[in-house]
Amino acid sequence: MMRLVFRWLLPIILLLFVFWGSLFLFYPLKVAPLDALGVILFRSDNSIADITVTNLRLPRSLGAMLIGSALAVAGTLLQAMTRNPLASPTLLGINSGASLAMVIASAISPSILSSLSISFIAALGGGLSWALVMLISQGWAQHIERTRIVLAGIAVSMLCAALTKMTLILSEDNAYGIMSWLAGNISHIRWSAVQTLALFSLPAIIISLLLANKLNIMNLSDDNAKSLGIELKKLRLILNIAALVLVGVSVSVAGPFAFIGLLIPHLARYWIGYDLRKSLPIAIIFGASLMLLADNLARAVVFPNELPAGAILALIGAPFFVWIARGKR
Repeated sequence: MMRLVFRWLLPIILLLFVFWGSLFLFYPLKVAPLDALGVILFRSDNSIADITVTNLRLPRSLGAMLIGSALAVAGTLLQAMTRNPLASPTLLGINSGASLAMVIASAISPSILSSLSISFIAALGGGLSWALVMLISQGWAQHIERTRIVLAGIAVSMLCAALTKMTLILSEDNAYGIMSWLAGNISHIRWSAVQTLALFSLPAIIISLLLANKLNIMNLSDDNAKSLGIELKKLRLILNIAALVLVGVSVSVAGPFAFIGLLIPHLARYWIGYDLRKSLPIAIIFGASLMLLADNLARAVVFPNELPAGAILALIGAPFFVWIARGKR
């Protein structure tokens, strides 16, 4: 019992400390740790430090937590649905498809990217690329070689990346801003972006948590799920839409982030086990913590300047991907 409490309590404490540190660590304008803690506890004194933390750093940190959680849940859903430990929004082409849709929309008409349509555009692009992956690999088949979906995802990702670069070359006026966004950057997140993230990601996360037990059964085999009365087509449709919404809203706000969707599900299963009723909540906590940690490191490496958080995540995730690809446990 104590071991189980420890496994839940330690990640939560870690997340709280990283979140607290993200409000005062490695910023040119220094804020005392206790002043940052006062903002978290809703104590306001209208000082410069209070205004800075409330209007700039707090939405940035909350946005990072929502993005990390959303991508971690999306990766967990994709790995469970495909029964493939290498599945992730990046490797299956969803990130690149969402990015391509955003770049094309921005190149055609920046006015298209309104606050309400921006997430829809990203989700639509991710959905089309995911559908293409499933079409190429015949991913709907009951018995399919697991690596086929990943190979199809890599091919579609490369195609989308090539089309994205071509669009950037043809749209030089918007190239700098788009390149900064494609690197995966959360430094610009404000309260309006946090509201967008919460509006789309929280319902999708809650739905995923509610369907975790059915996904457990489906993860065993389609025959077992059917024998227990689970409507597989309906369940897969709901979970696919949830994953696309989670990836789409994250990409639309801060750009594509690699490796969270691949790394976090494995860490969650290692920490708490394979039961999705437990590993999904842990993945939410780990995803939020990793994104906050990457943002802190992005500011620390070249302080007082900062790198995109996506670059730090790539440095963290690349060795882990090699470890997974080699079949280690």
